[in-house]
Amino acid sequence: MAMLLSGKDVAAAMKERLGDQTDHLRSAGIQPTLAVLRVGEKEDQIAYERGATKRCEGIGIEVRHVLFPDTCTQEELLDAIRTLNGDANVHGVLMLSPLPAHLDLEEAAATLDARKDVDAATTESLAGVFAGSGDGFSPCTAQACLEILRHYGIDPAGKRVAVLGRSLVIGRPAAMLLLHANATPTICHSRTADAPSLTRAADIVIVAIGRAESIGAEYFSPGQTVIDVGTNWSDEKGKLVGDVAFDDVEPLVDAITPVPGGVGAVTTSVLASHVIEAARR
Repeated sequence: MAMLLSGKDVAAAMKERLGDQTDHLRSAGIQPTLAVLRVGEKEDQIAYERGATKRCEGIGIEVRHVLFPDTCTQEELLDAIRTLNGDANVHGVLMLSPLPAHLDLEEAAATLDARKDVDAATTESLAGVFAGSGDGFSPCTAQACLEILRHYGIDPAGKRVAVLGRSLVIGRPAAMLLLHANATPTICHSRTADAPSLTRAADIVIVAIGRAESIGAEYFSPGQTVIDVGTNWSDEKGKLVGDVAFDDVEPLVDAITPVPGGVGAVTTSVLASHVIEAARR
């Protein structure tokens, strides 16, 4: 039986550390503040906003909600971003995406002050991730994968890591963060020839493709650590499931994150850490 890499345990450990940091800032007269910018009423975005608010407020971060109907115009959105940029009492801005189809996400991200970009929406933040410069902030979910490894004492240095998925939100930045941690990452995607042979040869496998239970036992081998980033609703099972076919893979590998209760539980803690760091800066 594989060891379950509980994200809840990681989040609990981070909460104590982050709470101390927040207390220190508040004693110096600085109230760390996050603004959540949401357009429309997408249920998954509302759920994430709710979870992020609970996590942040639980460690002393103030959260402001800037909400627009999905009929919002591009200029209304840009004006709101400019207002947040200019508000010295707002340290971090989380712009939930995707935006409604008539809005230009690229222009909105380009308008956001990179110093307040706590989830790597801007090209400046992503450039910092790829360059390893420490400028800006990493995508929260990608960094959450490394926080889980760190918490459980799984050092990626010198290890082969296969990353399934090449999005700019998770796959590619996760690979870069692992590279900076001295791992040897390989990114697999829909055009990769014989991806299972590459993932089976890895020590650590990170799966972030967004398809429910689509990655089965043929992708894995004994002794591996598996980080399943996927969060998908299964009508058949009536519950949330990951991208990995957990019941088939768990008996084979050494360690695996559950879904739910894995990476998602850590992501909002990483977001809170970014808000605190933005306030410190």
